[in-house]
Amino acid sequence: MSKRVWLITGCSTGFGRELVKVVAGKGEIAIGTVRRKEQIADLEAINPELVKGVILDVQKQDTIDQTAAIIAKEFGRLDVLVNNAGYGTLGPIEETKEDEIQRQFDVNVFGCVRMMKLALPFMRKQRSGNILNITSIAGLNGFPGVGIYNGSKFALEGIGEALAAETKHIGIKVTNIEPGPFRTDWAGRSATYNESSIDEYNETANKNMESIREVSGNQVGDPIKAANAMYEVTTLDEPPVHLPLGGPAYKRVGIRLQEFKEEVEKFEHLGKPTDYTEEELEKVD
Repeated sequence: MSKRVWLITGCSTGFGRELVKVVAGKGEIAIGTVRRKEQIADLEAINPELVKGVILDVQKQDTIDQTAAIIAKEFGRLDVLVNNAGYGTLGPIEETKEDEIQRQFDVNVFGCVRMMKLALPFMRKQRSGNILNITSIAGLNGFPGVGIYNGSKFALEGIGEALAAETKHIGIKVTNIEPGPFRTDWAGRSATYNESSIDEYNETANKNMESIREVSGNQVGDPIKAANAMYEVTTLDEPPVHLPLGGPAYKRVGIRLQEFKEEVEKFEHLGKPTDYTEEELEKVD
């Protein structure tokens, strides 16, 4: 089999850059996207024979089309797409401006869908491929001060689940990667903080935003280990649809599942009896 060809978005820093290193280190081809021309040489210096940098902005369809054309011409196949490009907007929902909400969803949701639409024709033709969506533990659990980011990642989680069901029979495998806190720039220069001026949010949104700021640069998650886990999941015959990364993510998933189960069961007496009874159906039908 020829070398697998990867397309990884958002490779100037963080998960994307570390994953490029892992892929090239395994002898496979890594096409890494950056947004500025001057970043290409630095990325390709990782391994000039196996790493190709391309200019791509997930908000700009023309750059996506150009990348698809490069892949078709130079490689003729695409085996793995990693939807890594994204960012976090933080702040109370009430105080986050409309244009920032739209930008958050355009990058984190619509941008990822655009990339899936780039990859799927290649993968359908091959009858094989992996798509990794870098979502977040915030795509499984809402947190104060992170609501708009939560919404974007919840959306990507649902899209990833649906795509996994739509394409499994033709050999395309989709995994939502759900990191907890990792030592990347996510909470630092990559984040957008929408400062709050409403006192009622001091103990909720503002408090959580401050704790996120304080932990930036000191997170327990190791991006190199995360990149290796992402690589390994693409080698599995039956990869999971969900893969949390890091101890804090697994802890939060466990808490969330238990809380969700308890809440649903507690109010079952209200929600469950809302179907027609058999007698009522006879009259309705």
